[in-house]
Amino acid sequence: MATSALHIAAAVIFSVDSKTLLVRKRGSPFFMQAGGKIEPGEQPLAALIRELGEELGLVVELQQARWLGRFGAPAANEPGLHVEAELFEIAGRGDVTIGAEIDEITWIDPWAPGSLKLAPLTRGTILPLCQALLRDRAG
Repeated sequence: MATSALHIAAAVIFSVDSKTLLVRKRGSPFFMQAGGKIEPGEQPLAALIRELGEELGLVVELQQARWLGRFGAPAANEPGLHVEAELFEIAGRGDVTIGAEIDEITWIDPWAPGSLKLAPLTRGTILPLCQALLRDRAG
């Protein structure tokens, strides 16, 4: 039996001290990357730019985004669904503020996320990817 997929666009955002931003959406116990569902006919990056504006008050230009790939995992907040995420690294961000749908934001060390309850995609795929990106930059 095929599992239904939820198509999203999500952002890896690093601070100057190499921490990565996670959000906890309203009504969810899970922390995850900022982003959201891709609307029918919408391009993934356009969806991400829209979601980052709504959720965090960020204004992102196309050239500030680098596509990292498409990744999947069980959906954190919708039992029985699989999430397929178009993942982008966002550079040159401004101040982050809590906006629509977000209850909490936090910056974490990708190697030591602490006791936060993490979404499966964040825990199993995105944090290891963040570690690899930071290792590559360190040279």
